[in-house]
Amino acid sequence: MSVLANDRPDRFQRRTGITVADHETLARIPVFSGFSPDGLRSLLADAWVQSFPRNAALFFQGDPALRFYVIVDGWVKLFRTSEEGDESVIAVFGRGDSFAEAAIFDAGLYPVSAAVVDDSRLLVVPARPFLKQLCNNNEYALNIMASMSRQLHRLVSQVEQLTLKSSTERVAEFLVKLCPNGEGAAVIRLPLDKALIAGRLGMQPETLSRSLAKLRRFGVESKGAEVTIPDVSALRQVSNGARAHFPRAGC
Repeated sequence: MSVLANDRPDRFQRRTGITVADHETLARIPVFSGFSPDGLRSLLADAWVQSFPRNAALFFQGDPALRFYVIVDGWVKLFRTSEEGDESVIAVFGRGDSFAEAAIFDAGLYPVSAAVVDDSRLLVVPARPFLKQLCNNNEYALNIMASMSRQLHRLVSQVEQLTLKSSTERVAEFLVKLCPNGEGAAVIRLPLDKALIAGRLGMQPETLSRSLAKLRRFGVESKGAEVTIPDVSALRQVSNGARAHFPRAGC
């Protein structure tokens, strides 16, 4: 199934399940940034948004890489399983993250397994029509190469932050990235299994709990899976090391 770039937005939404809000989210992620609205609809002509329940398996290590994914809402973990059956979590991805795209370019096998951590909505992008679009349009291919380069730089930056930032600053930065707006108040939802978040941030679960407790002085409240942030811009400054400039909550 393929459509022209001028596919009407309402028809595109009915066919793919990609809403206007989803479209805006997708346009901001590295792998799709730089495309016009019509260009992005054309590129995703054969993709669709699908809901997955918690613990649903997406693919297994060694499966043919037939598609890649973008998280519209929810959480996904990538992991490997040893011969003894022990699971090792490689990465945890949240809203706006893409994964498994490198595998489809290699035309190979998935090097890891993937499962949904929490109820999620994912954009599913089949490999064959997506790659055909890139082959037929040099501009698309260049945009994707530039986007993947930006994503690589972002990953390198994340590795550097593991050594340069304190655990509290890393948690603050992680929370800020999950906020839909860059300022004001926000309420975000984390996976029920906090160990997954701790692993992503390079710390132990107890360190994550202590860091969240330290952020209470800035008004950040964590209750179960829900985190309430009264001032996103202030928390961003905390993530950049400006902790001394903010009063304790209630002052």
